[in-house]
Amino acid sequence: MKNASKQDLVLKLYENSSEPILFFDGENKLIDMNLAAKDILDPKVQNSLLSGLEGGMCLACRGYMNEHEEMTCQGCYMMNQQKDFSSFQVYLETRDRGVVPYIASFQMIDKESRTHVFMLRDLTKQLEVKDTLYKSNLMKKTINAQEMERKRISRELHDSIAQELISSLVELRVLKYMNISAEVKDKIYQTETSINRLLEEVRNLSVELRPALLDDLGLEAAFRTHFKWLEKNYGLLVHFTAEMGGTRFNNEVETIVYRICQEAVFNALKYAKVDEVTVRLFKTENHLELIVEDDGIGFDPNSYESQGTGIGLYGMRERAELIDAEISINSEVGVGTVVRLKIPLSEL
Repeated sequence: MKNASKQDLVLKLYENSSEPILFFDGENKLIDMNLAAKDILDPKVQNSLLSGLEGGMCLACRGYMNEHEEMTCQGCYMMNQQKDFSSFQVYLETRDRGVVPYIASFQMIDKESRTHVFMLRDLTKQLEVKDTLYKSNLMKKTINAQEMERKRISRELHDSIAQELISSLVELRVLKYMNISAEVKDKIYQTETSINRLLEEVRNLSVELRPALLDDLGLEAAFRTHFKWLEKNYGLLVHFTAEMGGTRFNNEVETIVYRICQEAVFNALKYAKVDEVTVRLFKTENHLELIVEDDGIGFDPNSYESQGTGIGLYGMRERAELIDAEISINSEVGVGTVVRLKIPLSEL
């Protein structure tokens, strides 16, 4: 009774499995296959396998992965039965989906009759997940590398170039007290003015690349300094409110929030034709949220790609995905734009 029950279960598994299963004899002639196998193989391939034609499997197989190549026919699993093919990756031309990757097993189940079973499991979803994870990790490493390089250049500008310019200014000011002609003093004054202007540009560039306050004091301090700089240089008034209670978050999260806000505000400055923007940064019980809102000319989010600091709408979404955040960009022509970033506190 128990044996019969097991046989029934095995038969049901074979008939109802979503994974293709094929049985071959010692001459690689197809003995039988389940419904899942029939669904993926072209009828011509099925007939070729049933007739036992040499190379019948080659009509569907596009190669398997070994230690040296991703897709190869060398040492074919159907022909090289002495090798261990209990688990390997194979690519088959299917009836409706083109070439599909499978994890396969080709094993002898009866030595006397040399019967083999060929079992397949679709790898498409697993490889898609792996590819998505790889791209996410690559994007994260790329952004981290960019930020580290920004930080290095910013500090170099601040600690080296800016200091050299300050030293030059001091030397010029000393010259003004020396016994020199009025013409020379006037030239020194002009040079001093030029160096002061250059020094201000170097400082602005240093902050734009990577504000030291972001690393030292966090988002709120970095935002306030950045918005004052925008008002001074561009006349854009940013109404900023922060409800953080001095909370700090990990470096990656603070960098991404800063860059997304920076992009959203610059987009409003360059394209929305507004003089004021509202920015709110706050923490709820479960989330850190950022809202950037303007009452400008608006745009169609489905057809518009912003430029700003270079990351654009697509880049903003990519950065948000790196920390499992939700980002919505709602805009309507003639009404304005609202960018909302929502980060689960579990990620912080």
